[in-house]
Amino acid sequence: MQIDLSGKTALVSGSTQGIGLAIATGLAKAGARVVVNGRRQESVSGAAQEIRDQLDGADIVELAVDIATEEGVARALELIPSADILVNNLGIFGSKDALEITDEEWRQYFEINVLAAVRLTRAYLPAMMSAGWGRVSYIASDSAIVTPAEMIHYGVSKTALLGVSRGFAKAAAGTGVTVNSVIAGPTHTGGVEDFVYELVDKDLPWDEAQREFMRLHRPQSLIKRLIEPEEIANMVVYLSSPLASATTGGAVRVDGGYVDSIVP
Repeated sequence: MQIDLSGKTALVSGSTQGIGLAIATGLAKAGARVVVNGRRQESVSGAAQEIRDQLDGADIVELAVDIATEEGVARALELIPSADILVNNLGIFGSKDALEITDEEWRQYFEINVLAAVRLTRAYLPAMMSAGWGRVSYIASDSAIVTPAEMIHYGVSKTALLGVSRGFAKAAAGTGVTVNSVIAGPTHTGGVEDFVYELVDKDLPWDEAQREFMRLHRPQSLIKRLIEPEEIANMVVYLSSPLASATTGGAVRVDGGYVDSIVP
């Protein structure tokens, strides 16, 4: 399958590490001009250089703004006036007893995990619709469907993203723009390694800790391992391409079979 995104500009929010960096790298491999985003210039420059080191001649733009704020989105639109591909990847997660999650923490999770994506979509979707082509993706989670008892604030914020995605897909109906969410399963990132060690014996070697985490906390997984970020990126690159022109309004799973359902 040949995916060519030459001539397309892709903005990936929160793309200095983990899934976001893997998506940015995948889009660059397909020939897109990729906007790497993070809050700190140092981390943005580091991620951009990492992609350039892998891909000679990669067209990478650095966008060091806090995309989780209204001011940050306004600044992003000023610096990057249009994008053909928008990947709403920015998000936070963490474990906490359900009865101890404060109002402020609930607000924080919705501000970063939901409203940042809504603002970016409002900013970039109109021009896509006018141009007659565009791709918007939201990185959701299996937690959107299988709410984890240890982090319901995270799960509920990702559930909201599924509704946001479907709603904006309807807003863009018939324009040539597709809008989808990607349900990512338990994925191997640095942040997830820290999360795993919050829940299992900190003295276990990583391979054992991962297996123990999957056995105790994600037993529904059919692959019985964490997903690699590149595996999520592969789906996003496909959804960002002309090949996915009939896929819109969907919640596409890259979850290792974690969600126990025969429908998406």
